[in-house]
Formats: sequence, structure tokens, C-alpha cells
Amino acid sequence: MYRIAFIVITVAAVALGLLIGTLNSSSVVLDLLWIQLEWPLGLVVLTAGAAGLLLGLLLAWFFSILPLRARLRKAARRVDALGSTGPLKNIDD
Repeated sequence: MYRIAFIVITVAAVALGLLIGTLNSSSVVLDLLWIQLEWPLGLVVLTAGAAGLLLGLLLAWFFSILPLRARLRKAARRVDALGSTGPLKNIDD
């Protein structure tokens, strides 16, 4: 099931990339302070979208996932420190 979903998403992403690249084929000059690039508009749009996606995922990882993992590690250490003599009781007792 996951393999089929992966294949469908991959084909859709490639088709979308080809569509954007084909419909936006005119060249634009990208001035990056030290260097000037003359790229097709479709490539600029896809590069900006990919950079935004990667930046958003990185920010979500830093500000959401890492703090949650730290809290989980701290809670696991607390549970290990309490052991079986702490206020938590086994279900079997």
C-alpha cells in the first residue's frame, strides 16, 4: 500500500515539475549580490519552493520535534530513576 502511494506521489511531483518548467520557460536574471544567474523561470520557482519546504521542515524540527524529544528523554530518565519503588504501580498487582 505504501509503495503504491509513494509511486503515485512521485509521479505527481515529477508531472508538476515538468508542467511548471514547461509553462515558465522564459529566462530571468537572478541577482545574488556577488553573482548573477540567468535561469529559466520554472527552475527559479521550483528552487524557491524546495528551499522554502526545506527551511520549513528544518524550523519545525528545531522548534517542535527537538524539544519534545528532550522532554521524552527527561520523562524516561525520571521513570527509570523511580524504578518499581515509586508511586507507579504495576497493573498485575
